[in-house]
Amino acid sequence: MWKKITGGVVLAAMVAASVTPAFASGLNNAVGGALGGVAGAAIGGAVGGGTGEIVGGAVGGGVGAAATSNHHERTGAVVGGAVGGGAGAAVGNAMGGSAGGLVGAALGGGAGAALGGNLSDDRHDGHDAHDRGHHPNPPHHRAPPSGHRH
Repeated sequence: MWKKITGGVVLAAMVAASVTPAFASGLNNAVGGALGGVAGAAIGGAVGGGTGEIVGGAVGGGVGAAATSNHHERTGAVVGGAVGGGAGAAVGNAMGGSAGGLVGAALGGGAGAALGGNLSDDRHDGHDAHDRGHHPNPPHHRAPPSGHRH
């Protein structure tokens, strides 16, 4: 089982490196989603067969993305990594059995985490640009001391 997991993690790192140029700003999210997806799929496949591989790819992709994303990107990265890892594992498993499921979980988890993190971060940047220059709680002017008149 460990040989399968180690091989999957190495494969996930290679796949993540080839996928990430398209999502350069989401490199951490992609690597986390890919490594988490393939590790989850490998463990899930060893425990629960094809269905376990799919569930493990989804859980691992989300957890991996959560571990590597910043707080602005986290929600999108986790959702993207989970959906991508599970869908990738399912498609890969259908096309190439257990090994295909591992590759699919790595590709899907990495790409989903990177894309989801970018979308979440872009949405947050839009709110920052709208509020830029305006303090959310402006300081209140102090009342003049009692007995003092203007």
